Formats: sequence, C-alpha cells, structure tokens
Amino acid sequence: MNARVDPASLAQTEDSWTVAGRTFRSRLIVGTGKYKDYTQNAAAAEAAGAEIVTVALRRVNLSDPNQPMLADFLDPKRFTYLPNTAGCFTGEDAVRTLRLAREAGGWDLVKLEVLDQQAHLFPDMEETLRALKLLVADGFQVMVYCSDDPVYARKLEDAGAAAIMPLGAPIGSGLGVQNRVNLRLIIEAASVPVLVDAGVGTASEAAEAMELGCEGIITNTAIAEAKDPIRMARAMKHAVIAGREAYLAGRMQRRMYASASSPLAGLI
Repeated sequence: MNARVDPASLAQTEDSWTVAGRTFRSRLIVGTGKYKDYTQNAAAAEAAGAEIVTVALRRVNLSDPNQPMLADFLDPKRFTYLPNTAGCFTGEDAVRTLRLAREAGGWDLVKLEVLDQQAHLFPDMEETLRALKLLVADGFQVMVYCSDDPVYARKLEDAGAAAIMPLGAPIGSGLGVQNRVNLRLIIEAASVPVLVDAGVGTASEAAEAMELGCEGIITNTAIAEAKDPIRMARAMKHAVIAGREAYLAGRMQRRMYASASSPLAGLI
C-alpha cells in the first residue's frame, strides 16, 4: 500500500525561496514570544511547519542555564534562529544588540527593527536605514522590518537589505493587510524577498497577503494569542501554502457583469 502524501506538504517541498543564499521550503516564519511557555512555542512551530523562528534577544532566555532555555525546546540545528532587535528605539541600540548576538551565537542572518514609539510600534525609517548601513558594512545579512512605503523599501534594498519586510498593520494588532496597493508596489519593484511582517491576525489574512505575491509571512501574536495556538499554527501553514498556490495559479479577471459558468453554444 502506498503511503499517504499530504498535498500541502508536497506543495511546500516543491516551492522554495531563498534569502541571503539560504534556501527554505516553509514560507511561514513564527515568533518566540507571548506563548504560555517554550513547550507550547515549540509545538506551534512544529504545527506551522516553520523552518525559521524569530528570536527577540531581549525577551527570551538563550544563556541562563538556571532557567528554561529556548534552545532546549527549539533545536537550533532544526530551526534557523533569526535574532531580532524588538524593543530597540535607536539605531545604535539595534546595532549593539545584533553585534552581541553574533558574538554569543555566531548569527549573521538577522532581523532589524528600530521602533519609533511604544504607542504604535511603527518603524522609525530614518533610524532603520542608518542602522542597516552600519550592519551591512559589518558583514551582517539583514532582513528589515519597515513601513509599507515603496520609496523607503527601495532605499533599504539599495543599502543592501537581504529582505524587505513591510508591516501589514501595526505589530500585534491583528488587523490584516491595510494597504494592498503599497504592498503590491513594493513586491513588484523589489529584487530581494518581500515578506509581510506584523498585523496578520488569522489564516485568511495570511492567504490574502500571499496572494499579493510576497515570499512569506512572519507572525507571532496571531498564533500565540489564539485560543488554540497549535490549531491556529496549523491553519496558518495551510493558508500560506494556499495563498502562494493561488498567486502562482493567477487570479481570474474581475468583471462588472455575470459570466456563465457553462458555454452557451450547442444547447438543446
């Protein structure tokens, strides 16, 4: 008897993407914050089929053996850790944080975010661009959280960003993609991967973002704060695959009027 093949897993295997010379099959990146504990976090990452997990360096335990450590639950040999600068509000702070991370764990593929203020957590794009240039000059491969501004997205790519990660909506808001036009403009102009980072609240919103043509989705709160995080992680996995497949298939044309599903010629 032939073993049953999961169509979703097959699609995920056949369709890969590359960032900074590293190739991945999963287009869903999950976070490591807000979960009840690391056990739940690990179970959600497994259910999501994730290969990359973002690591907020200031909020997870990577080094204190007297406390539960992230690496004991999410094996760094199985998951690519993507250190990020969550909680940094100046370029200097972000650069210093990532340099310390490289010294501690050898990471050079990193996620940069420099925030403006706690109230809305929008990125400070001037500081972000300045920090990016310093990190690129220091040998980092930088995936950059940014506003959904096509002009700044181009500036980030020109400055050496390995990936552009515009927000769909404010961090943790769950509002979904608020500006489809800008996101589409960013995707069409970019020659590096574009991933939607922040704002996705549920599976349908992840699928919608993927249908616009982005390379992937980064989500944390949508899974961690769901009533059933493991089930939501699984839903997100399938939504990202479905959205990617729909994008590749090509959407039907929108029409003002009805169009019969069956041909009208040759009717009895």
